Amino acid sequence: MDNLMCLGYAVAGYIRYWLLNSDYKQTIGDRVEISSPLNSWRKVTEGAYLYSEGINPYLGENFHETPLGLFVFHKMISNIPQLTGFIFIVCDLITAHVLYHTAQLFMSELFSRQMREKEKYAKDAETLLLKQSDLVLPPVYVASAYLFNPYIIFSCISQTTTVFANLCLAFTFLLMIKGKRLACCSVLALATLQSLYPVILLVPASIYIAKAESRRSLRCSSFILTAVTFITALHLLLYISLKLAGGWEFLHATHGFILNVPDLQPNVGLFWYFFTEMFENFRLLFICAFQINATVLYLIPLTLRFHGEPMLLATSLTALTAIFKSYPTLGDVGFYLALLPMWKHLFKYMQQGFVVGCSFLSTSVMGPVVWHLWIYSRSANANFYFGVTLAFATAQIFLVTDILFAYIKREFSLFHGLHREVNGKTTKLVLE
Repeated sequence: MDNLMCLGYAVAGYIRYWLLNSDYKQTIGDRVEISSPLNSWRKVTEGAYLYSEGINPYLGENFHETPLGLFVFHKMISNIPQLTGFIFIVCDLITAHVLYHTAQLFMSELFSRQMREKEKYAKDAETLLLKQSDLVLPPVYVASAYLFNPYIIFSCISQTTTVFANLCLAFTFLLMIKGKRLACCSVLALATLQSLYPVILLVPASIYIAKAESRRSLRCSSFILTAVTFITALHLLLYISLKLAGGWEFLHATHGFILNVPDLQPNVGLFWYFFTEMFENFRLLFICAFQINATVLYLIPLTLRFHGEPMLLATSLTALTAIFKSYPTLGDVGFYLALLPMWKHLFKYMQQGFVVGCSFLSTSVMGPVVWHLWIYSRSANANFYFGVTLAFATAQIFLVTDILFAYIKREFSLFHGLHREVNGKTTKLVLE
């Protein structure tokens, strides 16, 4: 298995290296589905140039990377420009390897919990139980789903900063499942500083850390300590950013840009079309409604229902953020798609797999086609492209709800059995 994984890393690295040095790089990098104002490498190079000339890049409207990122990228561009593409490839491979280890730990945890609760399960639920052999392939599938996902490959080829955001998220998931409070909160603070939305992962991280410290019950003091650690790490990063930037202008250019959505360049999200068509008088109302929907709206209900499965909770929140955030890209979608093989045992309970698969395939093809018809041929308009992005978002929502319902169905069957009768007749469990 180790030899197979090494071969997979080598092949995935070669694919990325070949595309980075091909004529397709510029074409892929210009796609609005891949690059956004927040993650575009072109904007990073512009900001680094202004920084090298002694000009504050945050005084304009084109640069939206954090001061910490600006400092690192400036050093990278100035000192080792020939290794920039190689760094992106290595970071992508490291992310896949971190997710591989995360999946290994999760599958072991899942099997251990199953053994502890086995006596509580129904007698006829034996066929639903995971076997030791079922723990081997899911981590391989997770790494493969990240290494060979076109969404992830295109993000790496475009040299978007989503590559580094995914790396931070991957380490957050790994440190979360290990119960490492300080390291997890520090990496999560770094991810939050970059793109704001990962802050909601503090809830599943707190649950995991509390479970690691106390196997019997979740203690409130553990949650408070985790929150304080995260806030302290975030304030430290903000202080470092303040010293690097020489002022607080970067907050308006980074987090303010994410929250206010001033740039309405089309993307795979839902913000741009609504705010293009909306009356300016209602902008603040819709900004608040859309941002609440992208952050805290689903946090409390999902936490109350899936607090016993914090990894599924974290994945669901990551997926919902990728769907509803203000400037989503395909790299965000590819990250949570790579996590889904950890719940391979739930796939047989899913009912929308065919519809979701066809929707992903058709929208991925139709997006560039409709964009060409709209921008270049002038035979379509914004409604056509938004229709594709709306279908893409709908497919993702179906996927998330399907995996959550599948978990509930399996959990119900484990404790109540596979065969159910009402008034002497066999019934089927249907969630509506």
